[in-house]
Parts: sequence; structure tokens; C-alpha cells
Amino acid sequence: MAAPATTFYALLLTSLELLLTCQVSFAAGGKWNLLLPNVGISAMHMQLLRNDRVVMFDRTNFGPSNISLPNGNCRNNPQDPISKIDCTAHSIEYDVASNTIRPLTVQSNTWCSSGSVRPDGVLVQTGGDRDGELKARIFSPCKDKRCDWIEINNGLTKRRWYSSNHILPDGKQIVIGGQGQFNYEFFPKTTSPNVIALPFLAETNDRGEENNLYPYVFLNIDGRLFIFANNRAILLDYVKNTVVKTYPAIPGGDPRSYPSTGSAVLLPLKNLEAVKIDAEVLVCGGAPKGSYLLAFRRKTFVKALDTCARIKINDENPQWTVEKMPRARVMGDMTLLPNGDVLIINGGASGSAAWELGREPVLVPDVYHPENPVNSRFESLNSTTIPRMMNLKLKFKVAGEVKGPVKVTMVFPSFTTHSFSMNQRLLVLDNVTFKRSGKSTNYEVQVKTPRSANIAPPGYYMMFVVNQNIPSEGIWVRLQ
Repeated sequence: MAAPATTFYALLLTSLELLLTCQVSFAAGGKWNLLLPNVGISAMHMQLLRNDRVVMFDRTNFGPSNISLPNGNCRNNPQDPISKIDCTAHSIEYDVASNTIRPLTVQSNTWCSSGSVRPDGVLVQTGGDRDGELKARIFSPCKDKRCDWIEINNGLTKRRWYSSNHILPDGKQIVIGGQGQFNYEFFPKTTSPNVIALPFLAETNDRGEENNLYPYVFLNIDGRLFIFANNRAILLDYVKNTVVKTYPAIPGGDPRSYPSTGSAVLLPLKNLEAVKIDAEVLVCGGAPKGSYLLAFRRKTFVKALDTCARIKINDENPQWTVEKMPRARVMGDMTLLPNGDVLIINGGASGSAAWELGREPVLVPDVYHPENPVNSRFESLNSTTIPRMMNLKLKFKVAGEVKGPVKVTMVFPSFTTHSFSMNQRLLVLDNVTFKRSGKSTNYEVQVKTPRSANIAPPGYYMMFVVNQNIPSEGIWVRLQ
């Protein structure tokens, strides 16, 4: 595979329905390219699939979109308060290679829902509002562009609106929380009981604001779940339904969860053959407590939080380290880059999430370098003008010189909505050896995959070779 000097990340600015890419080249500050002027819908939810296509979808009960369903098809739903007969699409599939879109048919309301990709590469999407709140939906990637959404009635036991999903080591999904749901369940459903209480979600619920929706969920290396809501976190043994560790609140006590929306990532897992593997979580941005009510009731828009907090979740006495960002940001998005850096992008400088309460669009992306010393981890890029275990020898080609150390990384495809990318995970593989193969520009690299499904849950991953901190194009690989 080729190793270009830049890497492209597709971003959809939902308010303007514009699909853009940010060409990340740190020396030059990056470059923005407009790919499509209009994709027809507002991409509230996004999922990259193993065929290099991206499924996007919005709510269905807010009137017609700007793209029609094919062949004169219409959605007939007498329960819809706005459009009982709707001949427009509220979901699309974007083909990265051809830079084209096609409409998809979603039958129930997917507003503020959640999802994850199964080990076989199929997207499982759960919940939503009203007629969609108990639904599960399946989207299977296909080559002929005939695949579409399949709905499962009563796929869920409880109403799930603003919940979070995560893939588990056995391939099932856990669905956590949601508005008024202080519990979790599994998909597919388990035998008994399928709904298990989680008092932590009630404890982190701020009256009148909530600030605990779309909790940040990460699979720890021991198979337990790190769950963050509002301003603090727990480590949950979901098999025994036991909280095994309670983490301190982030200093300052301000909320970081919806609607005081920040974002979070599990930093890259490396040294995967070590007895002890460090796992760190980074939470950035959000809004001061009370921001949502001030914006909603009084139209007073408080400055967003301008800090990140980082914690080693497996330390004996874990504590948060707080770092100042280059700028305040609420509703920002955080994406793990193949070289291990974190891209922080989008959002507003004041206000809150929900109901158009965000203000002052943040146009400048920032890159967070986790390996750098404190106070030297942030780098600002060029701004946009628009607001919003395997021994798999790999072969790669470079136009220039290969300088060690060469890294090989694997990224699990995340389900993205409301400033949080569920299941986002980047693994830095061990035992990397490389050699020149034949022509001077061709090389082979040999790596070893993670030893446990707790470290790398089964499924499709994007694999990259990183040379001089520049990632190659990715290829899809499957861990069984």
C-alpha cells in the first residue's frame, strides 16, 4: 500500500450539510477540501464500514430532508407528528472512493440513538425517540449498493434515547443508560435478566439538566468497563454487576457529558505484550454547570470549558491531570489519528448542546500529542471557513526514506454522534520488524496482534503503517 504524506479524515458539519476533508499535514497546518456541497441530510450519526463507505442518519420526525428516496418510495407512518407520508431519505451511504452518496430507508425515528459494529462488520444500531425507542436496526455492508436498513421490533427491553453502546469481548453489545434509564442491557438480548440497574447513572444526574447522557464507555484491558458520566467515572464488572473502582471527580467539578457536552477518547494502547499495559482516558471540553439552563431559559451563553483531564485508569490511586486547551470548546469531536495523536475539532466556544444552544463556532482544529510533556501537547492547525495475535506480513511502499521506528497501528471503527465516538480504540502493535523487499521502495513489516479480546475485541479494524509519524493509507483486517 502507498504511504502518502498526508491522511484524510471525512468530517460532516451537520448544520450546513457540507462534507469536507481535513488534510492533516502537521508541518503545513493542514488543508481543508470541500468534497460535496450538500449530502441531503444532517449527519447526526455516522459509522465507517469495512467497505470504505460511511452510513449517516438523522431524526425522521422533523420534516422532509433534501434528498428523495429512490424509485418513488415513501415512508408511511401515521404516528409521525410532522410528515405522516415522507418521500425523502433520512439516512445516506457515502462512498469514499467515488465521492458519491445514495439514499437509504430508515423506518423509525433514529433521533439521538447509538450503535456499534458487530465482529462480522455489520452495523447494529439501537434506540431513538418515540416509535424508534425500542427498535434495533441492522445495516450489512454490500458491494452492489442494494443493501438497506433492516428493523427489529422490540430489539431492546427498555427505551433507549441518548444511550451509549460498546462491543464486548464475546462479540455482544452492551447498551448503557439513556434518558431516564439508570441501567444497562445487552444486544442480542440475554436470557435473564436483560436489564440491570446501574445506580451510578442516577447519582450523576443533575436535576433539570441531566449532564449524564451519552456516557463515555471504554473497554479496559481486564475486560471491565470504564464508564464516565457528568464529571466522574467508575470501573464496572458487568458480568458480576459490581463497581470495582470509583474514580475521583475531575477537579473543578464541571460536567463534561450531554448536554454540557465535551468528548473523550481512550488513548492508544501500546506495549501490548507487557504484563501491565497502561490505559489512559482523555476527556476534553464541556460546559460549566448550569450552562444548559442559562442558555435554554435566559438565552445567556456561558463560555465553554477550555481544559482537558487525563487519568491512568489502572493506577492504584488514579488521579486526573488537568491541562489547558488552546481554546474553549463545547460539542467538540475527538478522533484518534493512526499515528497516535488526537484530533480535536468542531464545536462552539460558548453555550450548550441541544436545541441550537451552542454559540461562537470553533473553526480551528487542534492536535493533542499524548507523548509530549505536559504544557507542550497541543498544536493548532489551519482553520476552516465553514462552521460546524497475527503474524500478517504487511507490504508497503514509500517514496522517500524509511526511518525507524516504524509503527503499525490498528483502529476500531467508531460510531459517532453527539461529540462522542463510541468504541473508538487505537492499538500500537508489538514486535514490529521490517525489511526491504525487492525494489528499493518496497518493504515488508511483520507484527504480532494483541493476545486478548479484552485488549482487541473481535471485528474489523483499519491497519496503518506509520513512518516518520506519517500514516499510510489504511487496509481493513479482521480479528476473529
